[in-house]
Amino acid sequence: MLRRHDEYGNHKVCRLLTCLLYKLESNMDTSEDSTFLQDMLMGNTLHLLIKVYDRLQKYRDQQPTPLLESTEGLLQDLAEELHGEVASRETSELLDLLSRPHVQGLLSVHDTVAQKDYDPQLPPLPPLHDHKEDEEDSFRIICMIKNQEPLGATVKRDVSTGAIVVARIMRGGAADLSGLIHEGDKLEEVNGVPMEDRNPEEIIPILAQSERTVTFKVIPGTKDELATKNTKIFMRALFDYDPKADPAIPCKDVGLEFRRGDVLQIVSQEDDTWWQAKHQGEANLRAGLIPSRQLQERRMALQRPEALFKLPSVLEDVDYRAISGIQIAGLRRSFRLSRKDSRSQQVRQKTVEGHGYIPEPIYQEVSPYHRKPEDRYRLVLLTGPSGVGVTELKRKLLLSDPEHFSVTVPYTTREQKRQEKDGVDYHFISKHTFEKDILNHKFLEYGEHSGNYYGLNIDSVRRVLEERKVCLLDVEPHVIEALNTTEFKPYVVFVKPPSIERLKLSRRKAKVLSSPNDQKSTKTFTENDFKDMITSAQAMESKYGHLFDKVIINDDLAVAFTELRDNLRKIETESHWIPHTWAHV
Repeated sequence: MLRRHDEYGNHKVCRLLTCLLYKLESNMDTSEDSTFLQDMLMGNTLHLLIKVYDRLQKYRDQQPTPLLESTEGLLQDLAEELHGEVASRETSELLDLLSRPHVQGLLSVHDTVAQKDYDPQLPPLPPLHDHKEDEEDSFRIICMIKNQEPLGATVKRDVSTGAIVVARIMRGGAADLSGLIHEGDKLEEVNGVPMEDRNPEEIIPILAQSERTVTFKVIPGTKDELATKNTKIFMRALFDYDPKADPAIPCKDVGLEFRRGDVLQIVSQEDDTWWQAKHQGEANLRAGLIPSRQLQERRMALQRPEALFKLPSVLEDVDYRAISGIQIAGLRRSFRLSRKDSRSQQVRQKTVEGHGYIPEPIYQEVSPYHRKPEDRYRLVLLTGPSGVGVTELKRKLLLSDPEHFSVTVPYTTREQKRQEKDGVDYHFISKHTFEKDILNHKFLEYGEHSGNYYGLNIDSVRRVLEERKVCLLDVEPHVIEALNTTEFKPYVVFVKPPSIERLKLSRRKAKVLSSPNDQKSTKTFTENDFKDMITSAQAMESKYGHLFDKVIINDDLAVAFTELRDNLRKIETESHWIPHTWAHV
C-alpha cells in the first residue's frame, strides 16, 4: 500500500510536469523567460531530482537500521587480513583506498550515527545518600562542558554569611546560555571540592585542573532576575582600557579590552560599577566587563585631586590668532588667528564656565547614521598644531573638487580694496556691526589687527552648507565645542605630526612663515619648532581628543591627503556613528 501511494505521488509529479510543458507549448512565445522555463523542465537535472525524490519516498517509512555499528573495526580487520595475503596490484590498490582520510572519515560518521553517539559523555552525578529527602530540592547539581573560553561568571564572598555566591553572569557566555546558573546562587562544591571557608581566588586553580567538564553544586539564590531589555545601547569609548592592568576588576579573564574610539555595545548596566559590553559587530556572543561611567569618572577625579579644589574664573580671556591670510589658488582667502599676537587685541571673546570640577568624558552614546540625499553635508573641521600641514590639506581638498568642497568667507571692518569683491574675498561690515555680532556670539573666532577686526562668522558656515557643498574649516580646537551641535554634525579631523625623526626627514626643506604678520618672510623649521609641534599636538589630543572623529598622522602629505579624502567620501556614502542626541532630534 505504501509503495502504491509513493508511485501515485510520483505519478502526480510527472503529470504536473507534462501539463506544464503542454501549456508552455500552446502559449509559447519568443521571450527569454519562456525558453528558460521550458529548458529547465525538460533538463536532465530535474528528472534526476524526481528519481531521487521517488527513492526517498520508498524508504521514508521503512526506517532502515545499520547492519553494523562499528565499520571502523571491520576496516581494521580487513586491512590486517589483506596484509597477510600475497602482495598484488589489486591488494595494494585496495589498501591504499581504505587508508585514505575521506574514507575513514565517512566510516567514522557512519558509526557515530549508527551508535547515536552525538553528545559528549557526562560523568555520573554524585550520590545523594548523604542528604535527606526533604532537602533534595534545595540544591542543584550542574555539569557543564569546558572549552577554551571562560565560563562567563564571577563570584564573590557574601559579607553577611561568608558564603561564596555568584556575583554576575556574563551575557552570551557559557553560564548564561546554559540557563542553569544565576546571580545570587551559593556555591557548595566545585568539582567535588567543598567551598566552605575558601576564598573566591581559590576557585580558579580548581577549574583549571578539570579537563573536559566542570561540576557545580549550588543552592539557588533568592535574587529576582531582571527582565532583559532588548534596547541596544552603543557607546564610543573615549579612553584606553586594559583589564589585565586593572587591579580592581573582579576577574581579569572576563574583562574586555578596548581602545579610544572603539564602539561598544552595552548589554547590561545593572551593576553600577561594572558594565557588560562587547565590541560592535563582533561575532562572539560573550560579553566582557568594562568600568561603568560612574567608576571611571571617580577614577579620573582621584587622579587629578587639584581639580576638585580649583574654581575657574567666570570670565576667562581666550587667546586667538592675528591674521595669517593665505591665498588658496585664487579661490578664497583662508582665515586663522595667532596666539602670539593676542596682546594687541583690544576686544576679546569671553567664555563663561560653570563653577566646580567638570569630569572628562568617559563614554559617548552613539547611533548609526547614514546621510540621505536631501540632507546637508556634515561640516568638516580640520585642526592640529601650527606647521603640521592643516592648511595644505585643506588647500588640496579644495583644488581636488572646487564644486564639492568650499570654505567660508571671513568678515572684516577694514576698507575694501579696488580689486576685492564683497562676499568673495571678505564680507566688509562696519565696526559697530562687527562688535554687535560679537555680543550676539555670532563669531567663532575673531581678532584685531592694525586697528581692524577680522573674524569667522557662523552665518558664513550656514551659507556654504545651504549651497549643498562640504564646508571645510581650519580651526583651533576650542572652536570645535561651539560647533558640536545637531545643526552642523561636525566631522572633526585631527592632523597629528609623526615622530621628531620623521619630521626632520620630511620637513628638511619645508618653509614656515617667520611672523604671522609678515606673509613674505619665511624660514626653515628648527628642532625647537618640531618639539613645539609635538608638544602642542599632545596637549590638544589630551584636552580635546574626545571630540576627534579621525586622527591622521601627516608623515607624507600625499598619503595623508588620500586618507583624508577617502574618509570624507565614506561619511557621505556609508553608515557611520554619530552622537545619539544628533540622530534623535
